[in-house]
Amino acid sequence: MTDTTIPTSHGDMPAYVARPQGSGPWPAVVVISDVFGMTRDLRAQAEWLAGEGFLAAAPDVFYWGGKITCLRTIFRDMLSRKGRTFDEVDAVRVWLTKQPACTGKVGVIGFCMGGGFALLLAPRHGFAASSVNYGMIPKDVDSVLAGACPVVGSFGAKDRSLRGAAAKLERALTVNGVPHDVKEYADAGHSFLNEHRPGDISLLMRVMAKVSGSAYQEPSARDARLRIAGFFREHLAAG
Repeated sequence: MTDTTIPTSHGDMPAYVARPQGSGPWPAVVVISDVFGMTRDLRAQAEWLAGEGFLAAAPDVFYWGGKITCLRTIFRDMLSRKGRTFDEVDAVRVWLTKQPACTGKVGVIGFCMGGGFALLLAPRHGFAASSVNYGMIPKDVDSVLAGACPVVGSFGAKDRSLRGAAAKLERALTVNGVPHDVKEYADAGHSFLNEHRPGDISLLMRVMAKVSGSAYQEPSARDARLRIAGFFREHLAAG
C-alpha cells in the first residue's frame, strides 16, 4: 500500500495504490470516492480490492482546490459528461495499464458521487467493468448506457434519495443488452458500503447522514463485496 502521484494534463494528482500479495500481474480497478474524498474509508476500499486480487488506485479528486470548488466542478462535469474530472480519472486508468503489475484490464468502482461517475464511465471510456454503488441514475440512462461495459450495481431500499434507482438501472441495462448484476438491499440505506469514522467527516455531515438514513450496514456490505469481487473477476480476466 503506498501513496503516489499520477501525472494528468492538469498536474500531478495524489493517489493511494493498493497491491495484492504476490508477483502479479493483476487486473486493476480505479476507485472513485464519495463526497468526502480521500478518507480512511477510501483507502480501505482500495485495500479490500487488493485483498481480492486487484491492483487498486484511489485518486484524490479534491487535490487541486477547496472541497466546495472541486465539488462544483465535479458535478458540473457529471452534468456535461466531459471535463477535468473525466480527464483525470482517465489518466489514472491509463497509468494503471502502463504498470508492469497490471494485466491491461481495468475496471472502475464508485460510491455515491463516485457511483454516479462509475455509471457514466461505463460506456466508451476504456473500462472493462463498472461497479455502481448508490450512484445517481440520469434521466436518459437508456441512451447513456448504449455500448456500456458490464455493470454491477448495489443500492439500499431504505435510501430515500434513490428510490426506484435499482429498478431503473436494471431496465436500462437489460434494454441495452449489457451484462449486469443489480441488487437492492432491503435493510440498507445510502452509503451502506462506506464505514466513515467520526474524525473523517464534519459534525454537520454526520448529522445530515443520520437524518438521511446513510449508514454502514455490515451484512449488506459483505454480500455486495462478494458480488462485486466475483463480477470483477469474471469480466476483468485476461484474454
